[in-house]
Amino acid sequence: MDHNWVLYIAAFSTAFAVSNVFTPLAKTISIKLGAIDYPKARGMHKEPMPRMGGIAIVIGFVFTVLLLYRFVEFSETKKLIGFMIGAAMIVVLGMFDDIYNLRARLKFFVQILAALVPMMFGIKINVVMWPVTHALDYLSGPITLIWIVGVTNAVNLIDGLDGLAAGVSSIAALCIMVLCILTGEETAILLTAALAGSCLGFLPRNFNPAQIFMGDTGATFLGYTLAVSSILGVFKGYAILALVVSMLCLGLPIFDTMFAMVRRMAKKQPIMQADRGHLHHRLIDRGFSQKQAVMILYGISIFCGLMAILIMFKNAQTAVVIILTIFVLSLLIYFFNNRRKIKHQDDEH
Repeated sequence: MDHNWVLYIAAFSTAFAVSNVFTPLAKTISIKLGAIDYPKARGMHKEPMPRMGGIAIVIGFVFTVLLLYRFVEFSETKKLIGFMIGAAMIVVLGMFDDIYNLRARLKFFVQILAALVPMMFGIKINVVMWPVTHALDYLSGPITLIWIVGVTNAVNLIDGLDGLAAGVSSIAALCIMVLCILTGEETAILLTAALAGSCLGFLPRNFNPAQIFMGDTGATFLGYTLAVSSILGVFKGYAILALVVSMLCLGLPIFDTMFAMVRRMAKKQPIMQADRGHLHHRLIDRGFSQKQAVMILYGISIFCGLMAILIMFKNAQTAVVIILTIFVLSLLIYFFNNRRKIKHQDDEH
């Protein structure tokens, strides 16, 4: 397939510029609507902060997609409409949450409704698992719903340090864009290029020391868009391989969320209850600065994305060896750090 590289570059650049220009306006709107994040025990900032910066990301993305979608070949307008309706629901929910701090159950319910909308318009994960394809077709809907709602919340949960969610989401979007280029899905390429541009346009005022937060308006929109884009562009052919590479592209938010759920269940806490046990909190508690912690997590995201691309390039063996090596090294570092910590505590006593 011949790719329209000018279109992809235009999508990224336009979204970047629009998002960057509209970020100060988003700050003004946040203050006027009372969408302010006040300091709290598990938070990282000491001063009240406007937290509806996600409006700039949304404007940059939507403007770019509507402007350039007509130039995409073989576009599926029906699916784009479904995606946009669901995205609008997520954004409105996020705005209300940034202003009024809605209950977790209400947010979860609306997120499910928003995820069902694109599914009604034909956006689904096709479960292709030879030789029992037809027997597993009924799982397509539930898997799609779990994927969209899960990724939407996963990105929101890592939004705990200045620039973390925006940076990680832009890395994930670029990695998914590369995978979409391999599958030849232009609509998904346009969406991911615009999303990466919007995130990076917002990042200069969101990186430490931040002038504005993206809030739920931005974080849930990013998660929702990444989830749907991966379905449109990556989930082609064998679903298991697509699921693996998509999870790797979104490795940091997905695995951090999974560990958070396991941790809270082990402590018999509500799964939706916020805590200070996320990876970014642990890095801060280990003595890293916000910038250092964010750069480490950027590195992890880039590594996961590169593994996904290697696997899609049929270099799975290399990827598996690297992943296992990193896993073993991580276990050894964790083991020796714990031993040193216990020894230090014993010496103090």
